[in-house]
Amino acid sequence: MFADLSIWHILILVAVVTLLFGTKRIPEIGASIGKGIQAFKRGLQDAGSIEEPPPSPPPPSSQTRSIPDGAPKRLNE
Repeated sequence: MFADLSIWHILILVAVVTLLFGTKRIPEIGASIGKGIQAFKRGLQDAGSIEEPPPSPPPPSSQTRSIPDGAPKRLNE
């Protein structure tokens, strides 16, 4: 795919990128891409090293409440 890329093609590509983004913006773009790659690699390393099981849910309470006959009943009780 890139085998036919000559020095002239590369120079034209650099000129177009410079015209589109400007000389001040190109280093900022490169730095942000580098930071993004580093953050991605760090995330992959963190995801691979953390293999803790999820915390177990608390045991159900053994207390029961009595509801008077005339009081409204809630579904979650």
